[in-house]
Amino acid sequence: MRHRLYYLLPDLGSARRTLDDMLLNRIEVKYIHFLTGGASLPPDMPEANIFHKTDVIHGAQAGMIIGAILGIALGALMIFYYGTPQATVLVTALIGILFGGWASSMAAAALPNSRLKAFYPELEQGKLLMIADVPARRVKQIEQLLAERHPEMRFCGEDPNVPAFP
Repeated sequence: MRHRLYYLLPDLGSARRTLDDMLLNRIEVKYIHFLTGGASLPPDMPEANIFHKTDVIHGAQAGMIIGAILGIALGALMIFYYGTPQATVLVTALIGILFGGWASSMAAAALPNSRLKAFYPELEQGKLLMIADVPARRVKQIEQLLAERHPEMRFCGEDPNVPAFP
């Protein structure tokens, strides 16, 4: 189980030093991502991906729920009006889940991540956001290490609900 930690960093130099400290403390690079307000990062810095930047995950979840509800309703109507087998409800619900998740995730890919909305004003001023997924048992250790070694950075929160991917 991992927890997601958010830190605001003042500049690229601070981000590099923080990345080095995270790597030295055995947090793999695949669990560390940086987000800027539009400026590009150097190739050796792990950039946040589409799942971090957009609302794809939230959109897919909402679409799957709505698709399942509509699929069940359509299946029930087909049974009531056309006398189709009761398995129709299961089939239409599965189709609704798949189509709803796909369609709403495509729409949500154009929207910025709603969880990161509070950080956008500071990112536009040139700061960087570090998103680090650390093992739950090491959260306090990593927080303490970063507080001691990087007083210039600001801890911005912890999210215990990290999706299985990214």
